[in-house]
Amino acid sequence: MGTGRTLNKKPATRPVKSAGERRRRDATQRKRLVAMGIDEATVAKLNAVQVRDYLRTPEKTKAAFAQA
Repeated sequence: MGTGRTLNKKPATRPVKSAGERRRRDATQRKRLVAMGIDEATVAKLNAVQVRDYLRTPEKTKAAFAQA
């Protein structure tokens, strides 16, 4: 039982992250927050970590921004 070509092809084993894909993911996540009912100007001021934190708990996020 040897290691074939499948395990030696680096892109197949560990994909390389690109800046364009990261921007696409960030934009998609921001659109999800706007769809939840958060103001677009508020979402624009958030950094990437805050956006992910809000998306982790959507019910709490909706409740928090509904009061504001």
